[in-house]
Amino acid sequence: MAPNDPKKAGAGSGFFASLASSISNLGSAMTKSVNGLVPYEGLEVINPEGSTDDAEEEASRGRWKQEDRDGYWKMMQKYIGSDVTSMVTLPVIIFEPMTMLQKMAELMEYSHLLDMADTTEDPYLRMVYASSWAISVYYAFQRTWKPFNPILGETYEMANYNGVNFISEQVSHHPPMSAGHAENEHFTYDCTSKLKTKFLGNSIDVYPVGRTRVTLKRDGVVLDLVPPLTKVHNLIFGRTWVDSPGEMIMTNLTTGDKVVLYFQPCGWFGSGRYEVDGYVYNASEEPKILMTGKWNESMSYQPCDGEGEPLPGTELKEVWKLADVPKDDKYQYTHFAHKINSFDTAPKKLLPSDSRLRPDRYALEMGDMSKSGNEKSSMEERQRAEKRTREEKGQGFTPKWFDVTEEVTATPWGDLEVYQFNGKYLEHRAAADNSEDNTDPKSIQFNPWQFQDLST
Repeated sequence: MAPNDPKKAGAGSGFFASLASSISNLGSAMTKSVNGLVPYEGLEVINPEGSTDDAEEEASRGRWKQEDRDGYWKMMQKYIGSDVTSMVTLPVIIFEPMTMLQKMAELMEYSHLLDMADTTEDPYLRMVYASSWAISVYYAFQRTWKPFNPILGETYEMANYNGVNFISEQVSHHPPMSAGHAENEHFTYDCTSKLKTKFLGNSIDVYPVGRTRVTLKRDGVVLDLVPPLTKVHNLIFGRTWVDSPGEMIMTNLTTGDKVVLYFQPCGWFGSGRYEVDGYVYNASEEPKILMTGKWNESMSYQPCDGEGEPLPGTELKEVWKLADVPKDDKYQYTHFAHKINSFDTAPKKLLPSDSRLRPDRYALEMGDMSKSGNEKSSMEERQRAEKRTREEKGQGFTPKWFDVTEEVTATPWGDLEVYQFNGKYLEHRAAADNSEDNTDPKSIQFNPWQFQDLST
């Protein structure tokens, strides 16, 4: 086993994945006889190109009736090869009642792993905990519903949930960029995100042009995360599914230690899907701990020698396991996602720019798709009107809770302007918590606009 090749690391490949890989060589002619494979646990029929059966299954989920699909395909063909992040007006039938700002907060579900990374004395185990935290969100990211694009100036806040305070803000519209900050007694989390996409017809590649930094407070250790790209297959024809093939790299910028984890690409019959394998390396790039598992189930680790082989007398230990999830949930939400979307996690004196208050998001959550579509179109028009007002006044947009820096950082998919948390939110939250204002947050009107006269 080559220690510098995470594609071959650990026990994650397994018998069934090897079996499925062999079967896949028989080609698409085998698809109809897949029932014969049912006894083999873990095999899943995945047709990367989609099929008639896949399309029927997707239509049964309440989206993409044949007439809608054909019309939308004609419209979308002109965008093939383009970045469609903010170019295309999409129908709410493919949306989930959540925004990208809320989705950023889903990283906090297993934040206890960062607490453990901060408290452990072992520098390599620290990387195991921290990288497992980064992997844990991929179960939520596999959802095939699209979140709403945030309005410029929109925010999402979650106060003192399991000891974590979180705030995110849409800091740019063209290109669409979000910034997020989270903190508790053990860590601070800071992220600037600028998604870049490439529309390929019936699929789309999503490049995470962003910078994620975690600072562990006990020793001041700074961790940097570079995730793999994400591919969304069968957007219009067939069963929609999400995959994230490639490397995830987490680097300890303080010591030089790093984790390199390889997300196996999904093949026919689901071979390799969900599997993650790799190593924790020291600053001299010597493997110290192997990691293996599935991003939709659990991750485990085991000390290894310089060749990447498990040390004698050691065994795999589980470091993270997926929490129980609701059964047959329409949007494939976890229990944590439902809490994020509810007002139960809203702080006192909620910001009027908060995603929970969006009328299109709330209408979709209530099942009123027609109202959701109308509200979405209305807000998009108001956003354009607010931009014209700013231009007439000769003013640019100024974020409230994050400041743009002069730093431009390189990513595998392009350069990124970095925004930093300015601390003003902490002052706002302290004042709000000490106020006697007990307004029901559900009664607050959504207002992310920089100029107040556009709030009505």
